[in-house]
Amino acid sequence: MMTDGAPRPDAVRTRGLAATRPEPVVDLVPDLEAPKPSRHTRLLRTGANVVGAAGAAWFAVAGYRHYHQSRSLIGAVFFAVELWIVIAYLARRPARRVSQRAGDWLLAFGGTFGGVMLKPDGLHPHVGVVAGLGLQVAGLAVCATAFIALGRSFGFAPADRGLRRRGPYAIVCHPIYAGYVLLLLGYLAQSLSARNALVLIFVCGCNVGRIRAEERFLATGTEYASYQAAVRWRLVPGIW
Repeated sequence: MMTDGAPRPDAVRTRGLAATRPEPVVDLVPDLEAPKPSRHTRLLRTGANVVGAAGAAWFAVAGYRHYHQSRSLIGAVFFAVELWIVIAYLARRPARRVSQRAGDWLLAFGGTFGGVMLKPDGLHPHVGVVAGLGLQVAGLAVCATAFIALGRSFGFAPADRGLRRRGPYAIVCHPIYAGYVLLLLGYLAQSLSARNALVLIFVCGCNVGRIRAEERFLATGTEYASYQAAVRWRLVPGIW
């Protein structure tokens, strides 16, 4: 028999279950934000973007002048590609890591802007003019498709902006430099001179150095090693 002051068995069970129920755990650890880049890194990144955009703008102006004088299709395409590069430099994705080696930056500068030393002098054989036009069209096509595949991951010096495996990057590891080779060969075929041949050797040598520098920089991760295993060729399929 229960009295009014005694607790009921079901109430005792309810309080017992409540006492043994675990309390919700509140996570008091603050969210860890990604470290902000240093002032030196931000200045380096901004400087590289401005220098790259300025150089591409110089090439774009040269392409427009060539188109304005000759009304040739290749001049218009060259202007469009260089204009796209200007925009890409200013809107590209920030890198996770960027090389701090001065030699890597010098190679990038020489490989990108060494072509300004080319001069339209020397011999201009008809066969060379026709073949050179075909090489330049092919080089622009390779560069354009590679830039589209890169998107905002476009870079200048060795940096880590993630890997791209689509488009021409599924064939060779460095298609943009392959496009540069075709463009240079086309120019040399149209304007045969010792000066232009030396410029071609210099620019190609810088870009080979860039390839080595980029591979050394990205070799720290397993992702790039798996990419190299899948895509064997660096520049020209079946050769290198």
